[in-house]
Amino acid sequence: MAHTPCNNFRRGELLRAAAAEAGRGLPSIEPGMPLPAGTGLDRRSFLLRSAGLGLSVFAAGRLSGLDALEAGVAQAQAGGPSPVIVSVFLDGGLDGLSVLAPVGDPHYRARRPRLALPDGAGGRFAEDDRLMWHPAAGSLATLHAEGKLSVLPAIGYTDADQSHFTSRHYWEVGTTSASERTGWLGRYLDRVGTMDNPVQGLSLDGRLSPVLASGRVPVAAVGGNDYSLGARGVWGEVGVRMQQAVHQLGAAHVGASDPALRHAATAASNVAKLTEQMAPFKIDPKNPPVPPVEYPNGAKAGFPLQLAGLSWLLAGGLPTRAVAVRGPGGYDTHERQPEELQKNLQLTADTLLAFQRDLEARGLADRVLTLVWSEFGRRVEENGSMGTDHGAAGIGFIMGTRAGGRMIGEFPGLATLDPAGNLRATSDYRAVYASILEQWLGFDAAAVIPNAAKFGRPRVVK
Repeated sequence: MAHTPCNNFRRGELLRAAAAEAGRGLPSIEPGMPLPAGTGLDRRSFLLRSAGLGLSVFAAGRLSGLDALEAGVAQAQAGGPSPVIVSVFLDGGLDGLSVLAPVGDPHYRARRPRLALPDGAGGRFAEDDRLMWHPAAGSLATLHAEGKLSVLPAIGYTDADQSHFTSRHYWEVGTTSASERTGWLGRYLDRVGTMDNPVQGLSLDGRLSPVLASGRVPVAAVGGNDYSLGARGVWGEVGVRMQQAVHQLGAAHVGASDPALRHAATAASNVAKLTEQMAPFKIDPKNPPVPPVEYPNGAKAGFPLQLAGLSWLLAGGLPTRAVAVRGPGGYDTHERQPEELQKNLQLTADTLLAFQRDLEARGLADRVLTLVWSEFGRRVEENGSMGTDHGAAGIGFIMGTRAGGRMIGEFPGLATLDPAGNLRATSDYRAVYASILEQWLGFDAAAVIPNAAKFGRPRVVK
């Protein structure tokens, strides 16, 4: 059986998807719940022919036509490659005290008598021998041992909000303000991006990620990739002949005097032309391009397919600066945490390792930095349902060949908790954002992160 997330989390996700993009905001699930960044942005759909991508393009103002966007993407490609930041969100609140279990802390087993991992179940964390990797996080341990994964064992912010929606919003916008309507990477793109390159910010989930919500320049979400003309129960040679017939019928009547016939003929002709244009780029989900490394499940679907596709697009020269994607499953483990955490963490960790290996095989590794985050951690005390409830400081990762590859902050131990009885944060997420902006993207963080000067700058890249 799957774990049961809290009702507000489940209801809020459904409403967030439906209402935010429609510009109506969200019905209040919790008092004071903030609107997602990007709510109300204009949305149009385009086919980017040069990359074979169906895009939902979001912008605050009037969007250019397809020809202008095609030209803008081509111009951005000609400008040469830029550093890329990939934001991976693990939704629900990942339990950092299981990913890096403090088996050497004398308070651990007392607070988690049933959920505590047995000593020796995973490898020791080299930088703090109190900590042990979860057995499902072996791929992360491998990356860390290679110096390609920085680990933030207690990242968060002071006076942590334990609402999924509010805390996630804070992380998305880069400030603890419920009224902010642009994402932190969206504001970065507003300052370095252009008005005619929507793939400068790319959401891989089919809808706009609030992290990328901009106030000026367009950004995009990747939609479906099936642009063929088809009919139920028709495929193979018969399907090909049907498409040819529709094309011929459309071409024969595009100049008809009857408006309805002319409209139908034009639509049929355009679909046929689109199918021809897409042929070189068409991705068959059952037989996608073969990556140079092995992904979990053969990269046939979900998170592995998304990251394998991203690597393929970057290798093809797509002029992208910032990418956002959600990790697999959910981490709101109020019940039956061991089973759900094992499954989702294994797939997440193994896919991230495959993505890093893929980038390396394609010669792209020095261009891409990946930030992995969750809206909060879990409580130190286990609950009565073999799970954990909402906490404060959690765990985060920065992955890449040029990542610092070390621990950022420290594990604060369980002897002294915050006033609410949760793990204390030793790294502030806004400080990490500021460091990524300045050290990786070469941009002044003060233009993106409010009050950036008050945050330290941990070393995030080599």
